Amino acid sequence: MAMNSRIAAVVGADSAFVQELFVNLVASWRASGGRVVGLLGEVHEVPDHTCRAGTLRDIVSGSAYPIFLEKASSETSCLIDAAGVEAAAAALLPQVPGSDLVVLSKFGKVEAAHRGLATVFEAAVAAGKPVLTSVSEKHRDAWREFAPGAVLLAADASAIREWRQTIAA
Repeated sequence: MAMNSRIAAVVGADSAFVQELFVNLVASWRASGGRVVGLLGEVHEVPDHTCRAGTLRDIVSGSAYPIFLEKASSETSCLIDAAGVEAAAAALLPQVPGSDLVVLSKFGKVEAAHRGLATVFEAAVAAGKPVLTSVSEKHRDAWREFAPGAVLLAADASAIREWRQTIAA
């Protein structure tokens, strides 16, 4: 895929590692005047659970949106609170038009079902804003279907910076 795609995803790396990478890159870009908006994930370590979703934090306001369910609903084993993700997305939407980059913690099961952060992905693309996210190997096919022209990046700060410079040119 072309590096000039305005949508990029870091694929297959540990979620906590990617979120820390995003935190550092976002801080650097904002410190140099970038109008970066979005939501970054903070993990919730629970013994005996594979789901590590905890909180989404708004990059600009610092507001935290809990997205972890203590107990899964009857129709799923997933501990992600889709309503919490959607509340975070709704709060973020007004920031998208004034941004020069939208960073979204991840595209996962909720977004594959066109819920959660899907509305922000769609709004950013419609507004012509570049989007950076992460995707687990488990949801790679759903991501390709959702964003077929997206570039896939390694979990490497240099690769992500190169992508950003390419789309800014």
